Amino acid sequence: MAVIKHVTILSLVVFLLLALHFRGAVSSSFEDDGDEDDEEYVLDSVFTNTTSTLSRRSRFLASAVIKTIKKGASCGANTKKKAQACNGVSANKGTSLLYCCKKHCRNVLGDQNNCGVCGRKCGLGQQCCGGVCTNVLKNTANCGKCGKKCKHGVKCEYGYCGYA
Repeated sequence: MAVIKHVTILSLVVFLLLALHFRGAVSSSFEDDGDEDDEEYVLDSVFTNTTSTLSRRSRFLASAVIKTIKKGASCGANTKKKAQACNGVSANKGTSLLYCCKKHCRNVLGDQNNCGVCGRKCGLGQQCCGGVCTNVLKNTANCGKCGKKCKHGVKCEYGYCGYA
């Protein structure tokens, strides 16, 4: 009876250690770098805003040209310029698609909380790859992170190609 008790405790300890190791390996790819203020989206086509506050002040400043938008920039009713620029605009050479989600400019092709459309959250072990919540723990085309492909015949297990 004591042996069963020790084996059970030992298996729980091993399970917890593996879970903590696995969590650390996967969570690092999910976390933001914290430099959301520094990162910018480069728009694929220059966006001209004719409803800018500048156009009301001077006829010489008839429109404002937007070439970049900061990641997480405010948008919505009070910021019409950015709201229009974040309304289905392609950025970063087609790798980003910007929409105004809850008053912030978000890339729906790679945002964990707005995957494909505003408000669609990806589950545990999933990342937003091209606007689709993808299980990066088992997917050979997106193993561990979006776009990381395993070699032909090699399985993706726990986010690693050929884990065992």
